[in-house]
Amino acid sequence: MNPSRILLVDDHPLLNEGLRQVIASEPGLSVCGVAGNVQEALALVESMNPDLVITDLTMPGRSGLELIKDLGATHPGLPILVLSLHDELLYAERVLRAGGRGYVSKSAPTENLIEAIHCVLEGGVSVSPAVTKHFLHALLPGKTQANVSFPLERLTDREMEVFELIGQTKGNHDIACQLGISQRTVDVHRANIRQKLGLENGSALTRHAIRWVEVGLIGSE
Repeated sequence: MNPSRILLVDDHPLLNEGLRQVIASEPGLSVCGVAGNVQEALALVESMNPDLVITDLTMPGRSGLELIKDLGATHPGLPILVLSLHDELLYAERVLRAGGRGYVSKSAPTENLIEAIHCVLEGGVSVSPAVTKHFLHALLPGKTQANVSFPLERLTDREMEVFELIGQTKGNHDIACQLGISQRTVDVHRANIRQKLGLENGSALTRHAIRWVEVGLIGSE
């Protein structure tokens, strides 16, 4: 039986090399290609025909969430697993809504990633127990959508990335460099975030973002 072919999508070469070695050591798995951005990933999917895509969320230019949506339209049967440092409770729901099949933190043990890979390849969905508990909590009697949904749900995926980076106390220049966008575009995103969250000024936005990143607050205030 041929091994399952996996495409890695991340803009950090050292991480990709480490993942390649980990996956290659697992029976039944192989890495068929490595992409550093969404454009490269889309091209490699066409040429390599992988069985699974493992992608980061934040990359220069377009994000991993946009890659998931693109592949959902062009290759609806292709499973996608996210491997990221972002807060899973903030992003796992977005990943699943976009069409992803699982989420693994980069800080998780290697065996968690291997288990998630096998789970997704077998047709399952893989998230952490904390995320599963959160989703199950939302189904409890008396819990309405209004009081279990993420307060940041109204933000777009890119605005959510900017919001989290603001919470990490990064300035506009650093945010623009990390996301591969202009500082003017960052300003536009900041203004939109403030409007959507009803925050009066930039200082309020920074305080709100830092609180979310440091406390990991889920639910309305």
